[in-house]
Amino acid sequence: MSTPYPFTALVGQDDLRLALLLNAVSPAVGGVLVRGEKGTAKSTAVRALSALIPEVEVVAGCRFSCAPGAPDPACPDGPHETGPGTSRAARMVELPVGASEDRLVGALDIERALAEGVKAFEPGLLAEAHRGILYVDEVNLLHDHLVDLLLDAAAMGASYVEREGVSVRHAARFLLVGTMNPEEGELRPQLLDRFGLTVEVAASREPDQRVEVVKRRLAYDDDPEGFAGKWEQEESAVRARIVAARDLLPSVRLGDAALRQIAATCAAFEVDGMRADIVMARTATALAAWAGRTDVLAEDVRQAALLALPHRRRRNPFDAPGLDEDKLDDTLEEFGGQDDEPDPDGDGGGDGPGGGGGQPPQDAPEGSGPDAGGDQAADIPAQGEPSGSGEQKAPAGGGEQAAARACEPFRTKMLSVPGLGEGAAGRRSRARTEHGRTTGARRPRGALTKLHLAATVQAAAPHQRARGRSGPGLVVRRDDLRQATREGREGNLVLFVVDASGSMAARQRMSAVKGAVLSLLLDAYQRRDKVGLVTFRGSSADVALPPTSSVDAAAVRLESLPTGGRTPLSAGLLKAHDVLRVERLRDPARRPLVVVVTDGRATGGPEPVALAGRAARLLAAEGTASVVVDCESGPVRLGLAGQLAGELGGTAVTLDELRADSIAGLVKDVQGGLQANSRRVA
Repeated sequence: MSTPYPFTALVGQDDLRLALLLNAVSPAVGGVLVRGEKGTAKSTAVRALSALIPEVEVVAGCRFSCAPGAPDPACPDGPHETGPGTSRAARMVELPVGASEDRLVGALDIERALAEGVKAFEPGLLAEAHRGILYVDEVNLLHDHLVDLLLDAAAMGASYVEREGVSVRHAARFLLVGTMNPEEGELRPQLLDRFGLTVEVAASREPDQRVEVVKRRLAYDDDPEGFAGKWEQEESAVRARIVAARDLLPSVRLGDAALRQIAATCAAFEVDGMRADIVMARTATALAAWAGRTDVLAEDVRQAALLALPHRRRRNPFDAPGLDEDKLDDTLEEFGGQDDEPDPDGDGGGDGPGGGGGQPPQDAPEGSGPDAGGDQAADIPAQGEPSGSGEQKAPAGGGEQAAARACEPFRTKMLSVPGLGEGAAGRRSRARTEHGRTTGARRPRGALTKLHLAATVQAAAPHQRARGRSGPGLVVRRDDLRQATREGREGNLVLFVVDASGSMAARQRMSAVKGAVLSLLLDAYQRRDKVGLVTFRGSSADVALPPTSSVDAAAVRLESLPTGGRTPLSAGLLKAHDVLRVERLRDPARRPLVVVVTDGRATGGPEPVALAGRAARLLAAEGTASVVVDCESGPVRLGLAGQLAGELGGTAVTLDELRADSIAGLVKDVQGGLQANSRRVA
C-alpha cells in the first residue's frame, strides 16, 4: 500500500482542511463537497485525511464492520454476540464514476433467492465504507440514480437492496466527501443540499506559495516514506486532537443565543428547508469541540455559516455560490445575545490558531499556500465573492459591437430527439435504460440486474416435472432467468449554432436572442444534457464552447458573445457537423439535437445561399434532429429561416413564439420533419 501524502504537510487550504477535520470530529455534520478547478489537490487532501481517522473496533469476520459493543441486529452476517473485537484502520473507499448500482449497494443472488430461499448477498462499496470515508471524485459526473442512492444511505445511515420482494438491509454510516470541477457541470440544487459543508478551492497566484508546494511535492515523490516520517509528529498531534474533540463533543453546549443566530442567518439568506439550520448547529458544535471549548461562540456560528450555506443558496446553474459576509455579520450582530455568553475563563484552550473559528493548525512556518498533493493551490476567494460568472466584455474592434446583455430567461417546452436511444440517463428523449417503466423481458447478458419475475416463472414452469419438482418451491435454473427491459429518458447533446453577424445586431435583437438561448440552456441543465456552442460571424465559425456538461460555462460564453460582420451560415453548419462527428466517436450513444438561432440570411463568399443549403442537407442526411429559431423581425419577412429548417429536415419557430412559451408543438414537428425526411430518402 502506497504511503499517503501527510495531511499536515498540505500548504494552505485552511477552509478545506477545516471542513474535513470537522467531519472527522463529527460525521453527523454530513460530509464535504469540495469545488475547485483542476490541479488544486482536492483528492490529495481527502486521501491524506484517512490516515488521521482513529482506528475502529469491529466484529471479527463481519463484512459489514459491526461494532462489537453494539452490533447491528439486522446485519446480514449476524446475529453477533457482544464481546471483544479486533481493531483496524478506518477505510477510505473510492467510488468510481462509472460504477454500477450493484457495485455501490451490493448484489443479491436472485437465482438462489428464488430456488433456495437464501439471501446470498455480496456487499458493495457502501458496506465497505461503513465507519470510514467514502470518497467520490468528480461527483458531478456520477449518474443521478447513483447519487440518489448514495445520499439516501448517507442520510439514513443504512443501505437497502431490494430485488423483486427480496430485501437486505445493513448499516452504512460514513464520512461522505465529494470533489468536483464546476467547469464540467453542476450538481442539482437538491443534491447540493444533501452535502453538509462545501468548500471552494482555487490555485494560488503567490509565487512563494507555489514554490513551497512544488518543493514539498518533489520531496514526497523522491521518498514518500521519508517525507511522511518528517511529518509524523504533526500527524500524531492532529490525530490526538481529533480523538480529544470527539470525546468533548457530547459536552458542548449549544445555547439559545447561538440557536437564534443560526435560525436568523438561515432565514436572512432565504435557505430552503431546515437542513441548513441543523447542519449549522452540528458544525458550530464541532467547531467548539475542535477548539477545546464546551460553549458555542458567535465566531463558531459565523464559520459554520460560511461552510454550510453557500451551496444551499444556489437555485439554478447561473447563480454564483457564496455569501455576502457583510450581511452575515449584520445578522449575527442583530440577533446576538448576552445571556448565553460563556465564562471568559472557560474557553477551553484549543492550541491551534483560530479560536472560535476552529482553524486547523499551521504546521510549518514556511508558507501557507496551496496544498502539496500534486498540483495544488490556495488563496481561496472570500466566500461572498462570485466565482467568475459575472459579465465579461469582449474587446470591440474590426466592426465588432460590444456584447449585449441577455434578457431574463423563461420556461420553455421540451424539445426531444425522435426514436428510442440508448444514451446516458437523463430527462429529455425516450431511451432504453436501467431505470424506468418495464416494457419487456430478455435473456440476461452478463449479471442479472433487474429480474422480470413473470417472464422467469413462465420460462421455468414447463420444466418442473422434468426437473423432479416435489415440493412447493419452483425449481429455477440459470437459463430460466429473464432480465427486465425498461424504457426511461436519456440526456442528449444540445448543440447551439448561434448567428452573431451584423444582421442580428443591427436590429438590436441579440438581447432577446441570448435570453432565448439562456432559457434553452436552463432547460438543458434540468434535463441533464451536454451542451455545446458554435457561433458564426464575419468570415468563419468558431466553437465557443466544446460539448460539456457545464451549462453555466455556456451561459458565460454566451454573455460575452460580440456581434458584427457578415453571415457565414454555411460555415456555422459545417462547424456543427464537425463537432458532432467528433462527439460521435467519443460518445456514440448520446444523440444530438441541433438548435440553430438565426434569421436565415447567408452572405459572404461565392454562392453563400447554395453553400448553406448543401451544409444543411449534409446534417439532415445523417438523421440529426434540428430546430431553427427564426430571429427575423420587421413587417417584411423573407422566410429564410423556414427554408433552412426544410433543408435540415427539422422545424422552425419564430423568436416571438419561443419567448411566448408557445412551442408546445415543436416535438411533434421535429419528429414529423425527420419522418418525412426519412420517407423522401427511402
